[in-house]
Amino acid sequence: MTEKRKGEILAPVGNSEMLVAAVRSGADAVYLGAKEFSARRNAQNFDRGELQNAVKYCHIRGVRVYLALNILISQAETEAALDLAKFAYRIGVDGVIVQDLGLARILHQYIPRLKLHASTQMSVHSPSALPLLKDLGFCQVVAAREMSREELKALCDKARELDITVEVFVHGALCMCLSGQCLLSAFLGSRSGNRGLCAGPCRLPFKAPGGTGYDLSLKDLSLLSHINELQTLGVGSFKIEGRMKRPEYVAAAVTACREAVERGAVSESLEATLKNVFSRSGFTDGYYTSRLGRDMFGIRTREDVLSADKAFPRLHEYYRAERAAVPLSISVEIREGKPVTLTLCDGENTVTAEGGLPERAQNKAVAREDIIKNINKFGATPYFAQSIEISLDDGLFVRASELNSLRRTACEMLDDCRGNTKNEDFSVNYTAPEKKKNDTKEAALLARFSCHEQIPADLSGLSGIIYPLEADPDKIVGCGLPLIADVPRGIVSEKAILERLKDFKQKGFCAALCGNLAAVSLARQAGLAVVADTGLNLANSEALATAADFGCAAAVVSVEQPLNEITALPSPIKKGIVAYGNIPLMLFRNCPLKNGVSCDKCDKNGVLTDRLGVEFPVGCRGGYSELYNSLPIWLADRQNDLSGLDFAVLYFTRESRQTVAQVIEAYKKGLPPPFKHTRGLYYRGTV
Repeated sequence: MTEKRKGEILAPVGNSEMLVAAVRSGADAVYLGAKEFSARRNAQNFDRGELQNAVKYCHIRGVRVYLALNILISQAETEAALDLAKFAYRIGVDGVIVQDLGLARILHQYIPRLKLHASTQMSVHSPSALPLLKDLGFCQVVAAREMSREELKALCDKARELDITVEVFVHGALCMCLSGQCLLSAFLGSRSGNRGLCAGPCRLPFKAPGGTGYDLSLKDLSLLSHINELQTLGVGSFKIEGRMKRPEYVAAAVTACREAVERGAVSESLEATLKNVFSRSGFTDGYYTSRLGRDMFGIRTREDVLSADKAFPRLHEYYRAERAAVPLSISVEIREGKPVTLTLCDGENTVTAEGGLPERAQNKAVAREDIIKNINKFGATPYFAQSIEISLDDGLFVRASELNSLRRTACEMLDDCRGNTKNEDFSVNYTAPEKKKNDTKEAALLARFSCHEQIPADLSGLSGIIYPLEADPDKIVGCGLPLIADVPRGIVSEKAILERLKDFKQKGFCAALCGNLAAVSLARQAGLAVVADTGLNLANSEALATAADFGCAAAVVSVEQPLNEITALPSPIKKGIVAYGNIPLMLFRNCPLKNGVSCDKCDKNGVLTDRLGVEFPVGCRGGYSELYNSLPIWLADRQNDLSGLDFAVLYFTRESRQTVAQVIEAYKKGLPPPFKHTRGLYYRGTV
């Protein structure tokens, strides 16, 4: 395989035809999924035989293959996911894209030579996340799409220190929510985006006051005009979204990306073609250029569909023929009394095909020009002649058919060398930890408040308070309970967060609730104990062990896991759940309320209304905003089901002080719900 050059073009592949389109259009690397454990489970994807053939096909053509093994893994799936990763390593896959921290942990331990790429689902949007990922074995990280130019530069600078490659999406669909933080599809229909089956409810009508009615739907992303600048920043991989798209889309996107990389810009005609083949009211670069607001929103219109129908028939030309991508040094030897030989060298592999003895010329001897003409016919292969050296004795004749046969044979031999990139087989003696037997201990109650005004006078029954980092710590110090600082899931300024954490530590706070990897690093720097929050998507015992390796003392398990599975998870640290509250369903950098009203005119108590008239609250925190579920989770009357947990979090958002006191009292006494509620996903789970 050739060395990764600066700025690889990374193409999406959902089936074999897309694979051919991506490679022939000029991709340096492709990412694809197997039949299981892929974040695009509705794509056709590849069974193990097809995956092996895909790796061989790509490696012959000098293209790298990354396997997307990028969903949350349940406890029961751990061994199967490890087995798939082992198979991928053995057949020569160049890296695996991983979301689950537990899976990453065992891959690094049991298959240390397998290259790990941190999925965009890990929500990496701040530099302090990178040292943790480096320790876990990651060599490439997909940056969050929500990052500005300045933020991306800071991430690239840190990545350069750690010898980590930064991968950036430069074209394709743009989710409204920070990837890995979306629970909307899971809560509305049990189809989890973190499990690869997002139903895309954000593309349906959700109306903000004064908005368009589709206020969770963004235009598609395009940073192709910024690729040269991205290279300067230090981005090493330009990623195209679209494993669910058509081959023609992939071909057009790869062609445009290659044009941008090689020429610094995309031609107007190709840019128009790309817009026609698929877009949602055009493209946006709003996150990168820090131009947030209404202009970023868009939907798939009838005009968009009609434009695509007209564009598709022409796009097959982009990948109709093999792409000459592999340069060869060629030598031909035609000596009297010796077999004719043809040697091909790609810089790493050298093969020699041997023919028969040359004849004495009866009329005209074979000329060097004739030899070059026949040897240089590589049209149906990915090869081209970079140099040809001929050793030829006078007066000899070789038929053109023999030279053609030698070329075909030598190419097949070189294909075998380039395509045979298998690694050694080995055994993995991994056994998942046994389920924990539930005990009868009572889970401690922690209350998470959004502001000081919510906190009731009577705090009896609580074992700790989780208090927002942006609030005044002096108002809560001295309450007599352990205090935990609540770090926002979205981090804009690491410096500001670290200063606040140090201040909270000085005021008597003992720990920090951290919902992203950067926050974990910052809390540790501030000298605080760490409680891992739901944003880290800890779904299995290995993920909890990873949190322990990161220095976490406790963890809130993913709200997507069934409650009986959570209580049975073995854990080296204290574990708990969110047992009450309007769960945050989405995390936004571009607030949906901005589609109707500017920030300076927003009352900070906005809602989005879906097509059924259901209202979903929207809250704002530190440069990001969150969409909350319309109903709160209620488990006060299910106390027996909480046995086996160390703690339960009561997550208060907009409740009044009176309602907060009522809820706390209900959880102390195990009372039924006094208002409309949901059990969340704790009993129905996700698919």
